[in-house]
Amino acid sequence: MTTELRTFPPRPLRGVKAAYVRQGGCPSYFAQVVADFEPWEQGVEFELADTSTVPGWPAEWVSELHEAFGSGVREELAALDPGTTVAVAVVLRSIKVHEVDSNALAFRHAGRLAVRNALVEAYGPPPRPRRDRT
Repeated sequence: MTTELRTFPPRPLRGVKAAYVRQGGCPSYFAQVVADFEPWEQGVEFELADTSTVPGWPAEWVSELHEAFGSGVREELAALDPGTTVAVAVVLRSIKVHEVDSNALAFRHAGRLAVRNALVEAYGPPPRPRRDRT
């Protein structure tokens, strides 16, 4: 079996949505993001667009959410098949927070989910493993 060589993203992927919501007890988590994945130089570049402030939140808290989102994106991209070259600029277009349940861990998970959603948009869903019927 050969691994197909590819570059991520193969084309601009705009408006990729991701939400990480885990509620139903304490602790609860909430993060909702919209990001663009643009072809760029090899590696990962981050930009922020209109997400630098959240009403009622100190700038350092919002910065922590941005950093956590970026960490999640980097972690998920690092786990790609060795045949995939990452050459992407990730533009964080919008974030939504919950006044109690949003935190860095939720935004880290949202970053990972955003990459997964972008991969599905770019290449389609991953193949499902076949189950042998006996």
